[in-house]
Amino acid sequence: MAGDARTVTIRDDSIRLGQFLKLADLVDAGGDAKALLAQGDITVNGEAETRRGRQLVRGDVVAVGSIAVRVG
Repeated sequence: MAGDARTVTIRDDSIRLGQFLKLADLVDAGGDAKALLAQGDITVNGEAETRRGRQLVRGDVVAVGSIAVRVG
């Protein structure tokens, strides 16, 4: 799955998960991200993530359901 992920480029060295979800158009608003995280519907590098403030770096792969996006 990670090989098929599209890449979304970030400006800085890292980005918070909540911000990245919005940047990558995986959610419309922060409240949507909070709900998905609470339900365990988001994974980072294949592991379930519940922290909206998780720091992501280039190469990380975020998945919401079957949609995967690589931090670039």
